[in-house]
Amino acid sequence: MTHGTDGNDSTYGTFGNGGAVRPGSEPHYNLKMFGEIVKTFRKRARLTQDQFAPLVGYSLETIASIEQGRRLPPPDFAERADSILDAFGVILAAAKHLTRRKGLASWFRQWALLELGALSLYTYECRLIPGLLQTPAYARTLFADQLPPLDDEQIEAQLAARLERQELLRNRPNTAFTFILEEHLFLRQLGGEEVTRELIDHILDLSELRNVDIQIMPLVRHHHAGLDGPMQLLETPEHQWFGYLEGQKYGQFLSDPKVISALQMRCASMRSQALSLDDSKGLMRRMRGAR
Repeated sequence: MTHGTDGNDSTYGTFGNGGAVRPGSEPHYNLKMFGEIVKTFRKRARLTQDQFAPLVGYSLETIASIEQGRRLPPPDFAERADSILDAFGVILAAAKHLTRRKGLASWFRQWALLELGALSLYTYECRLIPGLLQTPAYARTLFADQLPPLDDEQIEAQLAARLERQELLRNRPNTAFTFILEEHLFLRQLGGEEVTRELIDHILDLSELRNVDIQIMPLVRHHHAGLDGPMQLLETPEHQWFGYLEGQKYGQFLSDPKVISALQMRCASMRSQALSLDDSKGLMRRMRGAR
C-alpha cells in the first residue's frame, strides 16, 4: 500500500494518500511532464518554439527536446524560462523534481508536478491521514510498517520527500486545499496515543491557514458518497480538472471529463455530509482531550 498518497514509490513522500517509493521502483525522472509544463506556458505566452528559443538563449533543437521530454534542461533553463514566460514559479518548482532524491513513485510524479501549479486541490481519504497533513512521527510509522520492508536509507528518503511536499500548504497561499478525513483515521491511534495527539495538534494548526479547509466525516453517517474509496481532484491554472486514485500498488491518473464530473459530484456531496469546518475542529479537540 502506498503510505500517504504521494505516490509513495519512495520518491516524493506520500500524498497523504499514497505513492510511497518501493524497492525496485523506476528511477527515471518524469521529463515528459516537465516538457508539457514548459510547452503549456510557452503557448500561453503565444510564442512558437522558434520565437521562444532565442529569448531563452538555447537552440530550437534544445527547446524541442525539452518539451518532448527527451533531455534534462540546462542548469539555468528553468529560471530563464520561468521569467520569460511569466510562469508564476511553476517551471522553477517543477525543475527541482527532475533531480530530486529518491522518495516519489514514478507513477505519482505526473500528479506531483501538476500540484505545484494547482489552483485547487481536493482530497478525500478513508485509509490513512493524507501525506500533506502527516507529522514526521506518523509518517515514520507508516514507512516502518511497510511491506516489503524498507531499509533505513529508503525510510529517510521517503520522509524527506514527504516533508518537502508539505511545503505546498504554506508556499502556495493562493491554492485552495480541501481535505475530507474519516473520523476513524484518528480513532485508530496509528503509532500510539502520543503520535495521535501530536497529529491532531498539527492538523488543527494547519486548519487555521486561510487556504486550508479540513472536514471530518463522522463515524456514524447514514448516507455517504465516498464509499468507492479515496480520491483526489485538482484544478490547473487553465481551469482543467484532473483526478488521481491510489490503490495497493499503483496510482491512476484521470483526465476523462465524464469520470472527473462523477468525482466532482461525489466530492460536493461529501462536503455537505461531513461536519462543518468549525464542528470538525471541535471534534478533533475532543478526540485529543479524550486521550
